[in-house]
Amino acid sequence: MMKLITGNLSPYSAKVRMQLYAMGIDDVEFDLPASFFMGKLSTYSPIGRIPVLEVEEGIVPESEVIAEYLDDCYPDKSMLGESPWIRSQVRLISRIADVYLMNNIFMALPQVNRKTRVDAVRDLLAGQVTRGMGALEQHIGQGDCAVGDKLTRADCTLVPALFLCERTVPMLDVENPILATTHVAAYWDKIQGNEFAAKVLDEMDRGLRHYENGLKQPLPSRKRSYSGYPIQP
Repeated sequence: MMKLITGNLSPYSAKVRMQLYAMGIDDVEFDLPASFFMGKLSTYSPIGRIPVLEVEEGIVPESEVIAEYLDDCYPDKSMLGESPWIRSQVRLISRIADVYLMNNIFMALPQVNRKTRVDAVRDLLAGQVTRGMGALEQHIGQGDCAVGDKLTRADCTLVPALFLCERTVPMLDVENPILATTHVAAYWDKIQGNEFAAKVLDEMDRGLRHYENGLKQPLPSRKRSYSGYPIQP
């Protein structure tokens, strides 16, 4: 059995979990330690970051590498797409979400603290997120999913990224960048009704509320879970 070293709030971990759920892979154990730090993670991977997938042959670090590994292991369930064009769009949207949205938001999170905030740093990173959102608005599909009407790895990457945009960017005293879009906003409204997306979003919501315990300012909250059930404390 495989084991995924993961964390609820980590968007990179969330995208792997959503892929596992959508592919129907249930022979995997989730390890969610209470906390992570570089020293402990280095025992799993020299990179020192989650997620990490433990398999019989060894470890597979990095979310995109894990995603490729799962597609290779289960080619009949692959979520990469059926044609070269579709696969190119899946990879493009995944890269926009990874590099221009998630990466910049994570680097901006220390600027949440208004007492130590460096406005120039906040503005630079928020600008990169806005730029990435503009690229996403141009390339995202207008069907039920990010690329066409079938769930792909683009959705698995994009759902956690848009969660961060909606729930954490306003903590920087910056407007949620989704609000300035048309196609992305329509997609975000639809995809939250997907069962696999809703499951991952609920997990990320729990992780965010846990993170809130270490902050003095409250985070944007929800009264109901993404899957429709009342939020449990």
